[in-house]
Amino acid sequence: MNGATVRSRTPLTEALRDIQAPVRERLELVVTEMQAIVSSELPMIESVSGHLLQMRGKMFRPTLGLLASEIEGAPEARAITVAAVIELMHLASLVHDDSVDHSVLRRGLPTVNSLFSHQVSVIMGDFLYARALSALVALGDLELLRIVTRVSGELTMGEMQQLAAVDTLSFTEQGYYDLIRAKTASLLSAACETGALCGGARHSEALRLYGERLGMAFQIADDILDYTEDSTTTGKPSGLDLKEHKVTLPLIAVLPSLRVAQREQVERLFATESPDDQQVADVVAIVTDAGGIDVARRRGEQFAQEAEEALDGIPDGPARAALADAIAYVMERRW
Repeated sequence: MNGATVRSRTPLTEALRDIQAPVRERLELVVTEMQAIVSSELPMIESVSGHLLQMRGKMFRPTLGLLASEIEGAPEARAITVAAVIELMHLASLVHDDSVDHSVLRRGLPTVNSLFSHQVSVIMGDFLYARALSALVALGDLELLRIVTRVSGELTMGEMQQLAAVDTLSFTEQGYYDLIRAKTASLLSAACETGALCGGARHSEALRLYGERLGMAFQIADDILDYTEDSTTTGKPSGLDLKEHKVTLPLIAVLPSLRVAQREQVERLFATESPDDQQVADVVAIVTDAGGIDVARRRGEQFAQEAEEALDGIPDGPARAALADAIAYVMERRW
């Protein structure tokens, strides 16, 4: 093996590789396009951009967009640029979120606000949005521009909706769905719809719906994970959302049925500026015992089923099969 260390891949990593297989070569072109879009002669921007591109995740949204563009078997070259634009907008939203939440780590690397400053973080997020939209304008397609600018507004409104909540414990289930549709599902939906428009457009509405429903399931699964995933250091659920006083579906689902003492325990956590691990663990136990995780899981499975149904009229082929596998990947990797 030439002395190289061989690392075994988890089944879920292999599953993602299989999903990306039909578009692997084009996915590498998306990374190159992202680098070209954010390139700048200003050293500060080059430094921050380089750091951000290291922070990119599994390229799930560009993968969905490229797969959607191949449904008709004749993807246009501009699908690469559109996929890069969607991923840059995702990165921009993360940069702003990290600054708002004062997060210090993202995917194991320092956030822009912790490595540079909050001022740089805000301006860099704006820069990414501006460059992404400029790249889209250069394509000269008003329909693509309409979709992406709409999503940009939804992302912003979603963040404002979350910040504007005065009494977070009064957050309703419908309010939660509206929030995750704006902050998460809108971008997955846009990736699929714009991808379809770059590959024939016949199934753009079905793929838009698929992306939205998949995005809803994706975020619910992510919120469940915050209650169930063990921290590598404590062996207990990370509870980051609870520490940041964010109310998600597992808690929303059980709040009306909690006993008085349990409700008071939850309220004490939300009244504490920096809850400790024990407070978080106690609330996690309350939510779990009351069935909140089970309720959230059923809701997520319902959205996943709707995503699968949206694919019913899509022609068979490697791209459709990969989109179907993406549903299972979202469910299995999170739960």
